[in-house]
Amino acid sequence: MDRTRAIPNPQEAESKLNTECGDLASLIEQAKRSSDFQERAIPSYALDVTVSYFGTLIEKELLELRLLEPLQRHAAEPNDIRKLEDLARWIPTEEIEVTDRIEDIQAKLLKGHAMVRIAAEDARCALVPLAGKRGVRKNNTTENEFSVVGPNIGFVEDLDTNIHLLRLQINIPQLVVKELKIGSLSKSRVAVIYIEGAANEQNVQTVRQRLEAIDFDVVFDTSLLDQMIADESSTPFPLFVTTERRDRVAYALISGQVAIIGDGSPYFVTGPSSLIDFFISPEDYYLPWLLGSFFRMIRILGVVFSLFATSFYIALTTFHYEVIPKDLLGPLVYSRMNVPFPPVVEVLFLELTIEFLREAGARLPTKIGQTLGIVGGIIIGQAAVEAALTSNILIIVVALSALASFTTPIYKMSNTIRFLRFPMIVLSSIWGAIGLFVGIGFLLVHLTRLTSLGSPYTVPVYPLRVSDLRDSVIRPAFRWTYKRPGYLRPRSRIRYAPSSGRTKEDPDEE
Repeated sequence: MDRTRAIPNPQEAESKLNTECGDLASLIEQAKRSSDFQERAIPSYALDVTVSYFGTLIEKELLELRLLEPLQRHAAEPNDIRKLEDLARWIPTEEIEVTDRIEDIQAKLLKGHAMVRIAAEDARCALVPLAGKRGVRKNNTTENEFSVVGPNIGFVEDLDTNIHLLRLQINIPQLVVKELKIGSLSKSRVAVIYIEGAANEQNVQTVRQRLEAIDFDVVFDTSLLDQMIADESSTPFPLFVTTERRDRVAYALISGQVAIIGDGSPYFVTGPSSLIDFFISPEDYYLPWLLGSFFRMIRILGVVFSLFATSFYIALTTFHYEVIPKDLLGPLVYSRMNVPFPPVVEVLFLELTIEFLREAGARLPTKIGQTLGIVGGIIIGQAAVEAALTSNILIIVVALSALASFTTPIYKMSNTIRFLRFPMIVLSSIWGAIGLFVGIGFLLVHLTRLTSLGSPYTVPVYPLRVSDLRDSVIRPAFRWTYKRPGYLRPRSRIRYAPSSGRTKEDPDEE
C-alpha cells in the first residue's frame, strides 16, 4: 500500500471549504454577516467615502487619529479628489496600499487593516494598517489548561479582545460573529461564533434560539449559559466543552462546531460535544502521533481507574476475598488487622479528607494552597495509619485515584469523575461486584441517553461511526485527519487535502 496516497476523491475534494471571495462586493457581503464588521460613511464635497473594518482587529485610537479625523477634516473642503491615490494624501501614514487584488484585500482586512472606498471606484480600495496588539501573550496565559508543548495563549474577560485573538488565528471572512444581548438587568453581550460553510446551520440556529429564549437577570459567566442551553439539566456530565485556550476553540471551529463567549468571561463554550472531546488535549497534536496516542490512552485509563478503584477495593475486601491472590492476601489482612471500621467507612473517610484538602487548597492563595495540599496529605495520611483508622494499602489506592482524576484536560469533567466515585462506593458496599456492575449499567444507559445540541453524547462509539473513530482513542497521523467529524453534520467534510512532503526523495528532482 502506498503510504502517501491519502488524497480524497474528486467529489470529496469539491466539498472543501472555499475561503476566498470572488470580488470586493462579495467580500463585503460576507463580512457583514459578522457583528464586529463596521462601516462608516464620510460624505465629502466631491465624493462619498466609506471606511470598513473589523472592530475587534483594529486599535480604536489609531482609527480616530490616522484615518477618521483627517478624512472628516478635509471632507467639507472643496477639492479635486477623483481617485483613491489623491485621497490617500490626506491620511498621515506611509503604509497605505491601493489595490484591486481581492486576495490582498481579504488578507489585510483580516489582519487589522481598514478599507477605504470611494463611490467612483467599485473594484479598488485603499488599505490602512490599524492593527492592535491587545491580548497577545501579555496577561492572558492559560491558568487551568496549561500545556508544556504549544502556545499558552488564553482568553480574558473582554469580549472584543477574545474575538480579536480568534481572528488572528483564523484569517477568513467566513468566520462569522453574531452578537446578542442577554440578561434583563445586565444586558450582557454574548457572541455566537462559527465558520460559515463548515458549521451546520441547524446547530447555529439551535444555539441562537436557545440563547434568545433565556430570561435571566444577570449573566455573570459563560458557564451559566452552558447550563441554560444544555439539552439535559439533570446530569452531572458537562454537555459542552468549556475552555480558556485559543487553540482548542480554533480547532473546534474548523471542525464544524459552534462557539459561545460572553463579555466578562474568559471561557468559551463549544458544541455539539461528545464524551471523547473531554479527554482530548491540544497537546496531543503538538507531539508525534505515536506519543499523542499513548498519552491520550493513559488519560482515558486514568479516568477509568479513578472512577472504579476505590469501589473495586470495597467489593473485594467486603464480599470477594476468594479472588484476591494469596501473595496479596497476607499483606492486605495484615494492613487491616487493627482497623476497627469496615472498608466502606475507611474509604469514605479518606475520600472526604482528600476532597476537604482539595477544596481548601483551591480557595487559598496559590503558594499556601500547594503547601497545604502536600503537607496536609502527608500528615493526615501518616496520622490515620498510626491511629489505626485506615490501612496503608487503601491510602495508596485513594492517592492514586485522586491523582488519576486530574488527568482530564477539562476541569468540569474532573469534577464529574470525583462526584461519581461516591455512588459507586455506596453500591459496591451494599452488593459487592453486583452493585458495581449495576452502577456501571446505569452509567452507560445514562450516557447513551444524553445529547448535545441534539447530537448523541457517546458518538462515535454509539451510534457507531467507523470513519469518526480515527481521531478518538487514538490520535492518528495528520494525513488521516483531513475530514471533519461526520456526527457534526458539517456542510463541508474536507478540512484540507492531505499531501506528503516525502513523495520526492531528491530535492533537485523534476
